[in-house]
Amino acid sequence: MVVVGGGSNLLVSDKPFDGVVVRDARRLITVPDEAAPVEGEDRTVHVNAEAGANWDDFVAFTVELGLEGVEGLSGIPGTVGASVVQNIGAYGQEVATSVESVEVWDRDTKTTRDLTPADLRFGYRYSALKTSMYAGPGRPAGRFFPTPRYVVLSVTFALTHSAEGTVGYGQLAKALGVEVGDRMATADIRKAVLAVRAAKGMLEDPTRYALPDMATAKREANILTDLERLASLNEAAGIPVGDDGLPAPDYNRHSCGSFFMNPILTADQAAALPEDAPKFDATLPDGTPGTKTSAAWLIDHAGCHKGYKVDADAPASLSTQHTLALTNRGGASAADIAALARAVQQAVKSAFGVDLVPEPVCVGVL
Repeated sequence: MVVVGGGSNLLVSDKPFDGVVVRDARRLITVPDEAAPVEGEDRTVHVNAEAGANWDDFVAFTVELGLEGVEGLSGIPGTVGASVVQNIGAYGQEVATSVESVEVWDRDTKTTRDLTPADLRFGYRYSALKTSMYAGPGRPAGRFFPTPRYVVLSVTFALTHSAEGTVGYGQLAKALGVEVGDRMATADIRKAVLAVRAAKGMLEDPTRYALPDMATAKREANILTDLERLASLNEAAGIPVGDDGLPAPDYNRHSCGSFFMNPILTADQAAALPEDAPKFDATLPDGTPGTKTSAAWLIDHAGCHKGYKVDADAPASLSTQHTLALTNRGGASAADIAALARAVQQAVKSAFGVDLVPEPVCVGVL
């Protein structure tokens, strides 16, 4: 069985899938505290979202409501349910820091449970939910792949009633003209995050919501806003509107986002990297100290630059704006994307001895 949210983090084989596919189309977002307001100095506000709710719809909702906590995660494709499986993160925030509880269906015991952050054991692009479907890094488990043992039904977030948020990432601070740690309006932070992601081609293509199967997957007002943003970018680049009245597709956005996770290395592995390789303190899966490096840096310095293809006629390539995105330039199959992924992995392994692990769920490929 495979449960699909937005499908933005899936790479599925071109061959038929021998199983049941369930798409969660529930999108309700509610604020339980409206019925029982928090009193005193506590500024915590709880927001519950069904697993099928579009993630950026959720972020936009919280910012409009004057809540702080997830504004740095603006523009990430997918659903609320997938956000906690992957523990999505960007620009100084991770979803783990805002999760109060996760309602799940336990496929093993056939019961509904509420999991706490302690139960979920969040880490870098990691959770107990995700772990249940892997036998090791990138290796599917026999029983619960490609859907975790625990199927997310809804998520309750604990956010802060504040119209300001903290700028927690250097690149974002530079875009805003402020210092890391400065406070500013969450609406301005969201706007800057969307602009930075757009410059890298790391926003989804909103023209996908013109497809009948996607028409109800995101709030119409937000789709229109995204289309206007893409049209404005295209106009600045001299790209005309298509015959259908929609902005021309941006093929750099036809991807799963960051395709490989940033590796976390042992001390010996980190010492073997070049002096100028990015290195940050991190924790290995076994709890021991490690060093995180940049997958994008490794890919570029292994000779797979922006726009890299396995051959000149290949319909799949690295994004021309970001080496971490594997893109469909028109007509690419899953096999084409997989061939590109393997070529990149082999180049990095040969150059640095580092194994890159895919971030998307790869069903029947790789």
